Amino acid sequence: MQPLCLINIFAPLISMQGTIKEKIKLTVIVPEIRKSVAEILNKPKSALTGHPVINERSLAVQKFPRGISVHQGWKAEQKILALWAADCAEHVLPYFEMKHPKDERPRKAIDACRNWIATGVFKMSDVRKASLGAHAAARGAKEEDKDAIAAARSAGHAMATAHVPTHAFGAAAYAIKAAALHSNNVDDSLIKERDWQIKNLQKIVNAFSEK
Repeated sequence: MQPLCLINIFAPLISMQGTIKEKIKLTVIVPEIRKSVAEILNKPKSALTGHPVINERSLAVQKFPRGISVHQGWKAEQKILALWAADCAEHVLPYFEMKHPKDERPRKAIDACRNWIATGVFKMSDVRKASLGAHAAARGAKEEDKDAIAAARSAGHAMATAHVPTHAFGAAAYAIKAAALHSNNVDDSLIKERDWQIKNLQKIVNAFSEK
């Protein structure tokens, strides 16, 4: 199935091009990310129900019918989502590392996510430490370095995907936000970054299906 039209996805944001730094909203981006991912992974409509509430530190649990939790609803695709989340975060990580070259916490969070994918070894204390470390790096960045902050938060959500699969949506959303804040150009950031994410996810799904 073809992913949703990227122009339609971000139409509400295109009108904000002049003030993108102040206006970009994760609450607009995440539901559309979820729709695109659900299409590629052939998820049922139940995967699109609920209204995620997102703030700077958390991605709320989605609602599934008949008591099915978000953890169960996307569990089968968890490693696909984790790999995708790590790729999304790493794609914008330079925006953080250029301004904070000595802070390795976001990089370590992405590396830890990839290690979990490769080994399957899960320790909640390690996941929590790596994820919160990336978010602490975001809080420690200068307020004006908004692209760096978003990139670090993307890394934090990528690591958290090892615990709850839908943190992948947070990783993707913050990566899009980082790209937008870095260039302040909708055409060259929001649309292109999202296009790259969708194409990359499809490649990952194809690779997993060939195993």
